[in-house]
Amino acid sequence: MSSLQITRCVCYDKTFVELKKVAEEHGCASVEALQRHVEFGLNCKLCHPYVRRMLKTGETVFGEIITEK
Repeated sequence: MSSLQITRCVCYDKTFVELKKVAEEHGCASVEALQRHVEFGLNCKLCHPYVRRMLKTGETVFGEIITEK
């Protein structure tokens, strides 16, 4: 098991748990839709692949580096 735990958008200090809750409340299915309701992922954008996976799978803690754009 990896000791790496990626749990948030670092630039805006928003956890994936927080983002998931907002996504569920508003029915967001994309990063862009979610950004209409909460500010995150506008600087380095390194959280975007994690948010996309979160929206797809419901995961909020990641133990791997995800690099897809």
